[in-house]
Amino acid sequence: MSEPISIQFTRFSAFYSPLIATIAGGFLEAEGFAPQHSVAPAGTSAIEGVVNGTVHVCQSAPSQGFGPLEKGQMPPAMHFAQINEMDGFFLTGRAADPAFTWPKLAGKKVLVDHGGQPLAMFKYACHRRGLDYKTIQAVDVPSGQMDAAFRKGEGDYIHQQGPAPQQLEKDGIGKIVAAMGDIIPPVAFSSLMATREFLQTPKTQAFMRAYRRSLRFVIESSPEEIADAESGFFPGMPLDVLEAAIARYQQLGTWRLDPGITREQYETAMDIFLYAGVFKERFPYDDVVVHFA
Repeated sequence: MSEPISIQFTRFSAFYSPLIATIAGGFLEAEGFAPQHSVAPAGTSAIEGVVNGTVHVCQSAPSQGFGPLEKGQMPPAMHFAQINEMDGFFLTGRAADPAFTWPKLAGKKVLVDHGGQPLAMFKYACHRRGLDYKTIQAVDVPSGQMDAAFRKGEGDYIHQQGPAPQQLEKDGIGKIVAAMGDIIPPVAFSSLMATREFLQTPKTQAFMRAYRRSLRFVIESSPEEIADAESGFFPGMPLDVLEAAIARYQQLGTWRLDPGITREQYETAMDIFLYAGVFKERFPYDDVVVHFA
């Protein structure tokens, strides 16, 4: 009999294809799992499900562990594998701008995703491109409402994960002018998280076998093949839009075969959060991350 496994996403986009494809590509099923997936309701962290036992594995970010550590508490669960080593957000303007430079954002209304990590990374991207973040009009709209707001005419630019920007392009509403992954160095961006108890069970080794195969699939397969496998997870999304997002993520080098969260990329994430002023001290890698060989 198949073993149930519950997976929850904090956000759901093509950016998380390595985790989506563990289900869509049948890799978890091949390991004897009956996977179920969900997306955390707005205002709720997927980590809550992990802690209360209703979720086995959740999509999160190593930076999630910084908050408890700042309060002198150990994180309730550990980050054990990387999903993305690049920032997966794009900046979309109202029109194509082949000569776009970041200083052009000064004085403009930008719908910036104000989630803790996306905002910190956006501020760091501004820094790396010589733009004072305070000179832009950063509009704070809940992430789930940003796309609709931009479509209604709010803002000059919008900051989103794929495939939303690719859909805006297809609909003739905007044009991508920059990718954060071209600006921010490789970083511990998104991760898989589970309790210490779950990580000590044979389920974890089976999950990791499936996950490694999924990583290879999304790195080495064509965007068309990946999009075809995942299309059922994006109802109403045109296949060519999903393909375009996946292709762009492949070009950026978003995913890598080794799922380990490296110390170097963890420290880069720490650097970014310190720069953004979210935290004032460094937190130990081993308090947040566990590495599977």
